[in-house]
Amino acid sequence: MRPVLFIILSFFSAVPVASLTFSDADVQLLDSDVANFKSISFGGHSDLTPARAGPQCRTFPGDPDWPTDTEWLRFNTSLNGALLKPLPPAAVCYRTSPAFNAAACSFLVNNASSTSFFFDDPVTVRNQWREGNTCLASLNPTGNCTQGGFPVYVVNATTVKQVQAAVNFARNKNLRLIIKNTGHDTSGRNVGAGSLGIWTHYLKSFEFTPHYTQPGGNYRGAAARGGAGLQVADVMSYSRQLNITIPAGSCGTVGPYGGWFTGGGHSPLSSTFGLGVDQVLSIQVVTADGRYITADPKTNKDLFFALRGGGGGTYGVITSAIVKAQPSVSLTIASFTFTYGNTPSTASGPAVTTSNQTAFWDGFNEVYKFALPTVDAGGLLWTTATPLGNSSVQMQVRVQMVNKTPAETAAFVQPLVEALNNIGIPITIQIPTTSAYFDSSIVPTTGGPGNIVFASRLFPRASWENTTLFAATMAAIRTTVESNHMFHGLNMAPTEKAGGYSFPAGVNPVWRTSIMHADIYQTVNMATATPAQATAAHDELNSVMNLLRAATPSGGAYFNEADGEEPDWQHSFFGENYETLLQIKRARDPGQLFWAYASVGSEGWAVKTPDGLPTQNGRLCRV
Repeated sequence: MRPVLFIILSFFSAVPVASLTFSDADVQLLDSDVANFKSISFGGHSDLTPARAGPQCRTFPGDPDWPTDTEWLRFNTSLNGALLKPLPPAAVCYRTSPAFNAAACSFLVNNASSTSFFFDDPVTVRNQWREGNTCLASLNPTGNCTQGGFPVYVVNATTVKQVQAAVNFARNKNLRLIIKNTGHDTSGRNVGAGSLGIWTHYLKSFEFTPHYTQPGGNYRGAAARGGAGLQVADVMSYSRQLNITIPAGSCGTVGPYGGWFTGGGHSPLSSTFGLGVDQVLSIQVVTADGRYITADPKTNKDLFFALRGGGGGTYGVITSAIVKAQPSVSLTIASFTFTYGNTPSTASGPAVTTSNQTAFWDGFNEVYKFALPTVDAGGLLWTTATPLGNSSVQMQVRVQMVNKTPAETAAFVQPLVEALNNIGIPITIQIPTTSAYFDSSIVPTTGGPGNIVFASRLFPRASWENTTLFAATMAAIRTTVESNHMFHGLNMAPTEKAGGYSFPAGVNPVWRTSIMHADIYQTVNMATATPAQATAAHDELNSVMNLLRAATPSGGAYFNEADGEEPDWQHSFFGENYETLLQIKRARDPGQLFWAYASVGSEGWAVKTPDGLPTQNGRLCRV
């Protein structure tokens, strides 16, 4: 193997070093660290007992076995002060809370979402209602703020040692353990009442090497190593400095090496470079026994398979990953919008409005017909169909092409433009915009928690190549939109050939034959909905999803962006890989330390909530 020269980067400097390790990886838990504090001792075979042999429930605050204040203090000492006991951010809005602060509440309500505040908070999650909505931000809140489904304590991990100590403490004390990075999970896998949380947000190291040889694998070339806490915006910044391409999603706040690739990981480059799982060359992870190991095609091959698409929060705590680095590529985008009805369009650019409903839906179908040539040319077709009220619908379209000039992209899109014009939708496209991928339209690193319900669907290529299936698919999508659900489609073809990677991954095989991933949103505010209203909203969403499922019988759902109540989620999320993943889970974590909602092996445990809703605001117990 050739010697590897890694470059460690910050946003301000680049220093060459002859090393494969991060400074945070160098700091690991030693046997000497646990000699006088057995609560953080490593696990042996007898400690990793099958779930059925352990206690009925995880220890909960107020239980006799809940750690004493003295134990928590000793634990914090072992972490060098990294233990937090954070209140929900909105506690500042409640006069009954010791954290009440009117000025802080005003910032939280009026300004925080335009900053990175919520992504830098140790407990906030993007889909807040899964916590239980027990402490909502408001200038005039009602009731009291309680911890609800947010963790009681959080380890602000900046070293591997702190992750190891947290895993060991949770296992030895029978605590519920959760893992949170950016908070983007939508199904409640990163919250849990009465839990200890591991927050990986500040594991942000980054290294680059132009010459890397994958142990036991077939990759030779440039590579980067990223900490689990890096976000897409961070990766793009480093890529810009180095003039390279690292596929890492399209939302700046997502953590590509925390949860993104563990569910599969799609990006605007998926038709060219495959999924996130196809970028990963090696993974560094802390397992249920507290040990820090590497998983790659040569070592711990079972975990290398499972962690790449088999679901986050399930097999261990990922601290970093080594991924492919490609030469810099450009992304050129041609966009347009057309609307049916009298409600004004919400599009930021030029939009065409038609009063001909038939023409609108024929044009809708023409757009999706254009998916095949787009993905086969290595591009991405981005669409959003939004109900505007009064039967009006808006269709936003972006054709995103890799390494094409504006002129080439305009010529490529011209057949679609002509097809729409012939139907009676006189759209024109602006001059396509082009930029390096790392400077493309990445969603800003701001935003606040939401309270919505939504589901996802993976649409197989057969739904495009078979005219009968295509008609059924388009009819189901139309019904979905006309039922007041927003439909956001991403047409891509992340085949194994595009990924250029031969080592098998645990990701749902349906991804490899899919031509579209879509999110379907229900317009209900779960923050204000009663349990009955919330249940009814989900039932309505599920009814339109059943139409989409029926139209795409060989499809599935994307683990990272899915309905936690997805029917037969084992098959929908993981397909034919589920049984293999379950065997790995049982072998690596038989005691279910890493329990996550609707994840591999989770069936034997459940959270009992006070209102019956599928939140994480309740005690975790064996079924």
